[in-house]
Amino acid sequence: MAQINKPSDYFNTVTWTGNGSKITTGLRPDLIWYKARDVSGYAGVVNAISGDDYFAQTYSTDAETNYPGLLVSDSTGFTPGSIFTTNSYVAWNWLANGSGVSNTDGSIASTVSASTTSGFSIVTYTGNGTGGATIGHGLGVAPACVIIKNRTSGTYDWLVYHKALGATKYMALNRTDASTTSAIGWNNTEPSSSFVTLGTANAVNTNSSNYVAYCFAEKKGFSKFGSYVGNGNIDSPFIYTGFKPSFLLIKDASNITSWVILDNKRSPFNSADDVLRANADSAEAVDTAYADTDFLSNGFKLRTTDAWFNTTGETYIYMAFAEQPLVGTNNVPATAR
Repeated sequence: MAQINKPSDYFNTVTWTGNGSKITTGLRPDLIWYKARDVSGYAGVVNAISGDDYFAQTYSTDAETNYPGLLVSDSTGFTPGSIFTTNSYVAWNWLANGSGVSNTDGSIASTVSASTTSGFSIVTYTGNGTGGATIGHGLGVAPACVIIKNRTSGTYDWLVYHKALGATKYMALNRTDASTTSAIGWNNTEPSSSFVTLGTANAVNTNSSNYVAYCFAEKKGFSKFGSYVGNGNIDSPFIYTGFKPSFLLIKDASNITSWVILDNKRSPFNSADDVLRANADSAEAVDTAYADTDFLSNGFKLRTTDAWFNTTGETYIYMAFAEQPLVGTNNVPATAR
């Protein structure tokens, strides 16, 4: 498997203060997940297939919302619209492949914007309400994580498949719930190298509703999707990723807790303790009691007993993206910060 030696060409984090200026990301941001840091609200996910004027909120069941002038993206970044006031913001940005192409690998036709290099694709489709229906994802390898949102209805959760839990379980990104065991999410069928199998949950496959799926495959030196078991000790687990992380999303799959996000731009030095929550519209929490996580050259080290990160015997899932691979093809090793 080829290694990505410059992860920021495919994913990066930017911070800014709202003033109408262009935000340079250095990549075409086909997926922009933005969130206000100092006030509640002002959060959303924008993708290249739906278009710049449409967003959905990860803490809400609301349908995709049309907001003309929300932002304007281009090949090197995006310009926020007037809705972004003088507050502080963060955006996590992924490169895919523009506005997408038709895909017929699954039993349901889909539109797919995929980067096979980085293992990320955006998929839109219309549900048929049939358990076992499939959608093509365009990655060429099986996704390790899939996040799906009903774009049409404001009633249904953001459903999450994660390889550490398997296809017999699902989680909801907008909720604090533990994982649920049921076939209605993924029809008890693991994703293949060509398609994702859907159950009958309205959140993934109700007849005539429109959906978006974000699919992530693991790539050496770039992304990792795994799990760990908490020990409830300040000398907390070390989790090997094979790269220096730039972004972490962590959730206790065993219990009721938040989905918590750390990154290297809001917390440029160890220990990272600037926490945002995917399932809440609240502002950033800056408190070492919440986080205390070190980003190391080859993974991350927890230094907290907080329930969001490290309760004894609890299983936590995570998704991680790289700042730098452990050792690039130029033989330059990553260093801890």
